[in-house]
Amino acid sequence: MGGSKHQINKAHKTRFASKSSRNVHKISSQDKVKMSKSKRNVAEGAKASRLQRNKMMKEQKRAAVLKEKRSLSGPSSPPRVIVLFGLSSCVNLNAVEKDILSLLSKEGNSPTLPATASSEFNLRATVLKAPHGDLSTCIEMAKVADLLAFVASPNSIDEANGTDSFIDSFGSQCLSVFRQLGLPSTVVLIRDLPDDVKSKHELKKMCTSALASEFREDCKFYAADKEEELHKFMWLFKDQRLTVPHWRNQRSYLMAQKVDMVADTCSSEKCTVVLTGYLRAHNLSVNQLVHVAGAGDFQLSKIELLKDPCPLNVRKGMDVMDSESDIQVMTCLTPDTLKQEPLVVENAPDPLAGEQTWPTEAEMAEADRNVEEKKTKKKRRLPKGISEYQAAWIVDDSDIDYSDSDEVEDDGMVVDDGENGFSDKKFGNNFEFDEDQASLNLRDSDEETDSVMMEDDNLTKEQIADQIRKIKESHAEDEEYPDEVDTPIDVPARKRFAKYRGVKSFKTSTWDPKESLPPEYARIFAFDNFSRTKKHVLAKALDMEQETDGCVPVGSYTRLYIKDVSTGVASKLCRLANKMPVIACGLLQHESKVSVLNFSIKKHDSYDAPIKAKEELIFHVGFRQFIARPIFSSDSINANKHKMERFLHAGRFSVASIYAPMAFPQLPLIALKSQGDDTSPALAAVGTLRSVDPDRIILKRIILSGYPQRVSKVKATVRYMFHNPEDVRWFKPVEVVTKCGRRGRIREPVGTHGAMKCIFNGVLQQHDTVCMSLYKRTYPKWPQQWYPLQSGSD
Repeated sequence: MGGSKHQINKAHKTRFASKSSRNVHKISSQDKVKMSKSKRNVAEGAKASRLQRNKMMKEQKRAAVLKEKRSLSGPSSPPRVIVLFGLSSCVNLNAVEKDILSLLSKEGNSPTLPATASSEFNLRATVLKAPHGDLSTCIEMAKVADLLAFVASPNSIDEANGTDSFIDSFGSQCLSVFRQLGLPSTVVLIRDLPDDVKSKHELKKMCTSALASEFREDCKFYAADKEEELHKFMWLFKDQRLTVPHWRNQRSYLMAQKVDMVADTCSSEKCTVVLTGYLRAHNLSVNQLVHVAGAGDFQLSKIELLKDPCPLNVRKGMDVMDSESDIQVMTCLTPDTLKQEPLVVENAPDPLAGEQTWPTEAEMAEADRNVEEKKTKKKRRLPKGISEYQAAWIVDDSDIDYSDSDEVEDDGMVVDDGENGFSDKKFGNNFEFDEDQASLNLRDSDEETDSVMMEDDNLTKEQIADQIRKIKESHAEDEEYPDEVDTPIDVPARKRFAKYRGVKSFKTSTWDPKESLPPEYARIFAFDNFSRTKKHVLAKALDMEQETDGCVPVGSYTRLYIKDVSTGVASKLCRLANKMPVIACGLLQHESKVSVLNFSIKKHDSYDAPIKAKEELIFHVGFRQFIARPIFSSDSINANKHKMERFLHAGRFSVASIYAPMAFPQLPLIALKSQGDDTSPALAAVGTLRSVDPDRIILKRIILSGYPQRVSKVKATVRYMFHNPEDVRWFKPVEVVTKCGRRGRIREPVGTHGAMKCIFNGVLQQHDTVCMSLYKRTYPKWPQQWYPLQSGSD
């Protein structure tokens, strides 16, 4: 029919026309053209500006990447640190080091120079060998490594001990430590491959598949037996963009190539330590404090900017230095006494800070008003014999009429399934209670159990202790209730546990963080707002980076003069420099001051010995080292109070609190346990720095346990929790609970040996155990010395 004609449908008729459609006939065609052109121009302008903005962002990112690449691989950048680590003891690292150095420098490298310069690869590098079995040296080398080269060998599979892995136990332990510190750029070099092409390819493939899960996805595997294979690796390495842990980029640091000591003319016990090396990461100000790993925090007396002993591009006619004795001093910087950061470690407490003055008239008038308000308050109806303090343990919404009921005589002392004295509407006969019924819904009455003298009134202390031991053996639940303690027989409980108090609700009860602080808290520092302080300190460090006056630029070969170092510590540093790198890092503001640091910590899987609270550990926090005696606690998410743990348990994270020089998160933690002067410390735990907070409340809990002697429905006579009636009266306001979930309170003592009558919110079983939880706040232990090199004889 229609051929080329298309079907044309009628326009859809809307029931309600829009305002714009009704006024279309009023707009002229010229106005329509103008409107469409203006809208199109606006759209085109927005698109053009958006494209221009994206182009500028791309150019800025490209310029930032190019600047970073030039700073890391240019002639002004510090030499790259290559750390060789053998995954097993059978790997020969000496041969690998020799091959890499011969590849970098054909004419050989002078052992006195700090680095090896290669004009072929346009690269300067320092090669370090991590000694197998020395954990401390491996940790220090991993902190400064730009490239971690893990060396594997197929010979580790064919060892006599029958191992079938490329990684031995020490290699696996160090790998976990390196992951905790943050892995820099990594590579795996495979040595001792056969010459046959097919066998070599299969063995390399097997090694790659076995080790791929231990490293990141971008980690490359290279065969490293021949010179051309190492040549290929070096060509790729020189153009590689290095990745370093985030915490390392926050502070300037120097890996000392040489450590010297200069005697002090004023004091024979003090000297000046001279560290020589390349400055890395950030500029260093002569007014900053520096931390020498293992030695402590110090001030600088001066900084000398030296001529680079091994430049990358040697011009014609220039004499290459053969030793560091020929190094020329280009610039010498001295600190400004007005700008230099003071070395403040502890706070000087004011002995008059706790003095009290006579109250003013306004304070006395306010106290009188408070007393009058308390008198005019509506009095609550309380049970017979309950004081106002004891009434605070009863929740307000339990409108119970504590009227006297008829006396009922109980003949038997067995569990009765009848009425238990509580409202059936709330509890019923199944005696299941909700968490909302944590407060006691106790209906007091004059009904009492038979006041019969107990059979063991005349027992000796040895017989009582023997009975307690037998009962505890029958109730073998120490793992479920690890806080249970025995009430001493010869010491009154009110004196033995005088520092403890009862807490009605661990979650909601108030505990003043400033109450009864120990004397050590007068020596530490705290901030009103630590997050705001951290922000200001990092901003100040960024501003100092832009300054050139009194600062040494990154990549400079410098000599740091560290003053007021003890002679014994300086001599130990000189000896340590022969086997491990000595690291000096610049400190941010306030980082020399002592406070309470909280770490998230986990016991390492390789450490089997128990780690008790307040034991001495060596903490590696970033570049810094110090000795601490931590206390461990749980991490309560919904409460401001945290329960102390007597031991660091394996398989889960805890919080370790210590006295230590403060640092700004996030920083990794490696905790080592010293095993003597002759042996290397053992890896005990790993973690991260969480916060700096002296107000964190850590409560130590003890549980006093007693055992029902006679039970009558909701009432029972309990013994062996206390051993004299005065203790029963002293702890009467504290709530008691049972291991089966009943809650109750003490009514009165019975006899002269500490037995007591208790009433509970449900029927008590004869085999149940009555417990009372008491709490006191605990604090870390102040260490005898702060740093590892300060201990021991010189």
